[in-house]
Amino acid sequence: MKHLLPLLALLTLPFPAFAQPQCGGVDAPCALEGGNYNLRLPDDWDGVSERPVLIFYHGHRGTGRPILGNGGLAVDFAANGYILVAPNGVALQDGGPQSYPARDGSPRDDVAFTLAVLDDLEARVPVDRDRIYASGFSAGGSMAWLMACEAGDQLAGMVSVAGALRVPNSTDCAGLEGLPILQVHGFADLQVPFEGRAIRDWHQGSLWDSLGYALERNACRTHPDSVEIGDMFRLRDWNASCAGAPVRLAVHDGGHGLPRGWTGMARDFFEAQR
Repeated sequence: MKHLLPLLALLTLPFPAFAQPQCGGVDAPCALEGGNYNLRLPDDWDGVSERPVLIFYHGHRGTGRPILGNGGLAVDFAANGYILVAPNGVALQDGGPQSYPARDGSPRDDVAFTLAVLDDLEARVPVDRDRIYASGFSAGGSMAWLMACEAGDQLAGMVSVAGALRVPNSTDCAGLEGLPILQVHGFADLQVPFEGRAIRDWHQGSLWDSLGYALERNACRTHPDSVEIGDMFRLRDWNASCAGAPVRLAVHDGGHGLPRGWTGMARDFFEAQR
């Protein structure tokens, strides 16, 4: 009995928490083979609970460091229990970040790299693999489309801001089936216009083509089920007619940028599907 009491005491101790990861800060991105990523833990981080993850792909010549700040991603995601992960693009020859070509001929398989980032993250912190979301801006928005098209079965939702699936691209977008999709775009965007834009031997891709893949894969009808004119966004929703997941287009009056309120709308859209 004298040996049993210490054993019972040990069994009632709480499970040990994950150690604070030794990376992710401004000057210490998490490194793995093929690249690195920036990491921001939730504001209420306890080291024990499995948390949802938002992957955010930066724009052309950007980096993942902005997720460490206090913008909309922090307010609407990190402050609501989400882990923020921002993979960094391959460096250019001049030393600047490449961002994401997100098309055939890219120097790195960025979908495979993202999956490796998720595995590396899970080895560092507890992750809810059923609640992995992808997002990105501009070139990063195009990368979010590619991630959804090729590995949508690993995601619970995707939101692209000012990006579309680029051309040429050999993906058949099978990953969009059953995946909630939100596209946020500026009516006055001439950097990545709705119709896309030809650049040398490739094309930024048509937003209408990208949405068409999502509608087809989710067996939605071609015209929206509802239209809503709001103060910030004009929404075209495909939901009631879809055999799969919903698709939404949110248009704002601005140009090529991250509009105010997009992060709150994105989180609400994701969580409404749970």
